[in-house]
Amino acid sequence: MGILKAGIGAASSVLADSWRDYFYCDALPADTLAVKASKRTGKGSSNTKGNDNIISNGSIIAVADGQCMLIVDQGKVTEICAEPGEFVYDISTEPSLFYGDLSDNIKETFKKIGKRIGFGGDTGNDQRVYFINTKDIIGNKYGTANPVPFRVVDRNIGLDVDISIRCHGEYSYKIVDPILFYTNLCGNFQGEYRRDNIESQLKSELLTALQPAFAKISEAGVRYSALPGHTTEIADALNEVLSSKWGNTYGIRISTFGINSVNASEEDEKMIKELQKNAVYSNPNMAAGALVGAQAQAMQDAAKNTSTGPMMAFAGMNMAQQAGGANAANLFAMGQQQAQAAPQPAQMQPQSQGSWTCSCGTVNNGNFCSNCGQPRPSADWTCSCGTVNSGKFCSNCGKPRQ
Repeated sequence: MGILKAGIGAASSVLADSWRDYFYCDALPADTLAVKASKRTGKGSSNTKGNDNIISNGSIIAVADGQCMLIVDQGKVTEICAEPGEFVYDISTEPSLFYGDLSDNIKETFKKIGKRIGFGGDTGNDQRVYFINTKDIIGNKYGTANPVPFRVVDRNIGLDVDISIRCHGEYSYKIVDPILFYTNLCGNFQGEYRRDNIESQLKSELLTALQPAFAKISEAGVRYSALPGHTTEIADALNEVLSSKWGNTYGIRISTFGINSVNASEEDEKMIKELQKNAVYSNPNMAAGALVGAQAQAMQDAAKNTSTGPMMAFAGMNMAQQAGGANAANLFAMGQQQAQAAPQPAQMQPQSQGSWTCSCGTVNNGNFCSNCGQPRPSADWTCSCGTVNSGKFCSNCGKPRQ
């Protein structure tokens, strides 16, 4: 009785799975990374009892833009298609009476019935269709809860110091290898595989990779305040750091990286400004200008101080002027000495009235060239017409001087 029931169940299931199926996928939203395909069955369809995990031979799979289709047969990816259009599955192990040669399909159908009897009428097979979202997954927020080290390099003033910065923004990534993504991340699943399943892991690895990525950017002399203008370079640096993990394991690559704000601590910002200010004062002229400005302000404050009497106020102002003026004068003198010691650009010397230029380009004052020894050309010359001239053209016939 049990064998008869299994036989009836096997025959009915094989016939139910003989219908050609039509698999499709609705529009994939940005927060959905993968989805299991659905069979389209309308109200008047007779294909309502087939197994969801069986793909009959000759079934059609519709692939849209921004999607990649995977066929998994017995747990292994056997087909992949990322081109938009219609995909016909004609290498299935499940025969269809409505596709291909009818006599061969009938024979295969009876073989399949005999196989299913051994499984109690069940299929003994598992075939699935998955769609992977290959569009840019945008709007992934990140933020550094703890400060990230950043190296500040300014070769103009010889500055090389490590500070801590905080930044936040958004980034987008893209699935560039659907097989790696399916094999190492999502695997067999029902329904949808959403990005919040891996969001925490990706964010943690991204923040870990920020430090070496920022190190590459700082080596190029980019200041932390200019990071929002170098987001493309940061994305490339992150992909280089994460290539072994995301690219070669997850099949994911960062598309864009945006920075909404970046700032350092007040102590670090104050330290950098102080170092830059001190570096500017290493120039004697800049230091002298700052000193003169400070002394002028001090003189004005001393002149306004009448509480000790006008005589003491003016005496204090004169003492400040005498003391400060000498120091400023010394600084200006040092600046002039440095300017004089610097090599001056060569200037063109004006040609004297009695000098002449040889054909080799040397300017001479004598009758012979000091470079090649050629004699100085005569001021007067005789044209072929017999006219004696002193200019570049003959005054009689207009011929140029030879």
